[in-house]
This record gives sequence, structure tokens and C-alpha cells, in this order.
Amino acid sequence: MADKKSEQTKPGLSYKARRRWSLFILLIGMPVYIITAVTIVNMLERPSILVELLVYVGLGIVWILPFKKVFLGVGQADPDAHRGD
Repeated sequence: MADKKSEQTKPGLSYKARRRWSLFILLIGMPVYIITAVTIVNMLERPSILVELLVYVGLGIVWILPFKKVFLGVGQADPDAHRGD
């Protein structure tokens, strides 16, 4: 019974919720972000290729920062799963 109570009070998203959100972010959020970034850069006057590359690399890094906790540990085994002995 104590295990159930500790699971309910555990802060943050569950493993399954993080997996679902990471999939949603990668399949829906990332393409939307890419389209938005390209549209905004295209609205600006064409900068030099080096500046444009730096902008895209910077935007490529910035998009993941808010979602760092969502992707943390998603590729590993489910820590909440009960192990069968």
C-alpha cells in the first residue's frame, strides 16, 4: 500500500506520459517549429550563408530547451514497470 501512495505523490510526468508527449513533440511540434523558423528567416532579407547557418543552428538548439525534461530517459526501459521474476 505504501508503494501506491508514493507513486501517487511522485512529482512530474509518468514514464508513459513522457513517451507520449515526446512522440507528439517530435511528430507534430518539431515540423511546425521548422516551418515557422524557415518562414520567419525567409521574411528577412537574405543574410550571408554563415549568418543564416548560425541562425538555423541556434534555432535548432533553442527548440529543445523547454522540452529537455520530457525527453529525459524516454529511450530507456520503463522504470515503473513491475519486473517479473
